[in-house]
Amino acid sequence: MTAIKIATAGLALLLASACTAPAPPRSQASAAASTVCAAPQGPPGAETATTIDVIEQAYFCILGNYYSGPTLDARALLAAGFVALTQELNRNGRDLPEATMPALTGDRKADWTAFETAYRKITDQVPDLRDKLAIVTLEAIVAALGDNHARWTHDAKRPPDYHDGDGYGLGLQANVERSQVEGDPGVALPPLFVTTVQGGAAQAAGLHGGDIIESINGSAPFIDGKPTPAIAALNPQYPEARPVRLRLLRQSTGRRWSMTLKPGLYQRDLAALQVVQSKLLDDSIAYVRLRGFAPDSADRVLKAISRLRTGRTLTGVVLDVRGNGGGSPTEATRLVSAFGHGKVTAYQCTVDGKCETARTDDTVELVNLPLMVLTDRGCASACEHFSSAVKDHRLGRLVGTRTAGVISGPAQSHLLGNNTLLGFPTRHHLGPDREVIDRIGVPPDHFVLLSPEDAAAGRDPALAKALTLLHT
Repeated sequence: MTAIKIATAGLALLLASACTAPAPPRSQASAAASTVCAAPQGPPGAETATTIDVIEQAYFCILGNYYSGPTLDARALLAAGFVALTQELNRNGRDLPEATMPALTGDRKADWTAFETAYRKITDQVPDLRDKLAIVTLEAIVAALGDNHARWTHDAKRPPDYHDGDGYGLGLQANVERSQVEGDPGVALPPLFVTTVQGGAAQAAGLHGGDIIESINGSAPFIDGKPTPAIAALNPQYPEARPVRLRLLRQSTGRRWSMTLKPGLYQRDLAALQVVQSKLLDDSIAYVRLRGFAPDSADRVLKAISRLRTGRTLTGVVLDVRGNGGGSPTEATRLVSAFGHGKVTAYQCTVDGKCETARTDDTVELVNLPLMVLTDRGCASACEHFSSAVKDHRLGRLVGTRTAGVISGPAQSHLLGNNTLLGFPTRHHLGPDREVIDRIGVPPDHFVLLSPEDAAAGRDPALAKALTLLHT
């Protein structure tokens, strides 16, 4: 991806790349790197080029503000950045004898000076690649944190003709997600199968829930029971547009066939865009689906339960947070508060063990009903904050599969000198029992897995189990 956002920035970069003179010495360089990174005050301005000064600012911003910054070995960040730099040179057929990693000593400032000197020496030789090299270097430095809540947001693009609520991709969901392939396997068991058809190419091709995906672009989705990188092709992200070849089996008929799906925009079902959905089950159980912890989502859940309670006696609540990618920790705490008072919901800790305590908001009225929470690998971040509090305090029971394990800590954004955003946690999240949830997830009290046969028949075994538990 390019760092050019507007025509004027593009012209400036074009002129810079046409010039073969070395980069200005450090004393004449932009002052962006010396600017202390701070929270953005309103929307960022137009994005400009990523430079070595921006990389320096990000490097020291991480060391000064990331939750483990005081103990972090900064050499690992610089090494990762240099690896990405040399790999990009190779990809472009432009490797250089000057592209050797400088010796690093562990002195953060001295190591940065050595890195910057080597970086400038390299990029001065390939001015036409300077922008791309800067981008991959900074991306790699951030990725080296190994933190699921650390990201550098830049060069954000949307497809042409995009409208709010549109989806992009093949138009299907499978029982194994891209994140489970990219370093977080979790509960990823064969076979790979379609769980939901959302629209787009998958719908046009007549795919059904329960269809088993036997190969992706000619590669097996599982080898020796472990998911392969081939699965990532099922979740293309714009501007990825390469067609995906699938080999499928429909167990109900025994049919085997192949098809090619092209990623693209598609209109999603309006119901799937609602943050909160609710209905009455078995005449006495409130079912509420919560897709994200958006502002006011806790109140919306409680209002939905209250409406279902009007004129009848409820015997329980099923709260479905499957696929809930998180959001506001405050909303997660408020929702926990409706099922228990006087509780610790989480701890946010520094690397030296100093923790801030999150507690229930006891002004929230108690629901006073038995609670079942449906979870899966799509329940992440604030969703895990909520789920762990429910489980640790026995405020209800979790039914389904383990949560995502994507809750390193609440991320805070920092504005860089080129108007891009660098986000990472300044505190590390622990559950109410001071347990680490990040990378581990919250295990369910009752493990219930969806099968291809369930998906094909439209059955929901986790919901069925929750209802059985409420009736016993």
